[in-house]
Amino acid sequence: MKKAIVFLAEGFEEVEALTVVDVLRRGGVEVTTMSVTEDPYVLGAHDVEVLADADNEYDVSEGDMLVLPGGMPGALNLRKSSVVCDAVEDFAASGKLVGAICAAPYVLGELGVLKGKKATCYPGFEDKLQGAAYTATRVQRDGNIITGNGPSSALPFALALLAAIADEDTAQQVADGMLV
Repeated sequence: MKKAIVFLAEGFEEVEALTVVDVLRRGGVEVTTMSVTEDPYVLGAHDVEVLADADNEYDVSEGDMLVLPGGMPGALNLRKSSVVCDAVEDFAASGKLVGAICAAPYVLGELGVLKGKKATCYPGFEDKLQGAAYTATRVQRDGNIITGNGPSSALPFALALLAAIADEDTAQQVADGMLV
């Protein structure tokens, strides 16, 4: 079974994180939500508290995909986490899947992961996508990197992640079941 890790940092965008968890699990992916702190309870940007499956000492190396939800100050807190940054760099370098939505693609930009790639993000963060060709699309995949532009794109982003980690048929079956 494929494994995905969804990072949760204080101030994460709830709809982006939880939509990804829901869609991936519907598609048969083993998903672990991981707090980037020692506290398993993580407060989202809109005061929704989520109990993460794992804390910041969880071994992500066995995963097939990392996902960085956006939100503010969630994206800033992801960037401050050495666990997140090290994992993103390792996954990107090894060709494993990395997804980031809303403000979170800026983390990928600062880490140099987007150099020579197409990417999208929340409006206003374009200049943070260092080395990327900004596309302004809702969802953009370039190789092993998948980016989304914001909360309204949470579902298409999640389905793109599912297609990448599983296959197009599985993503289409989940979309059909959700009446997308």
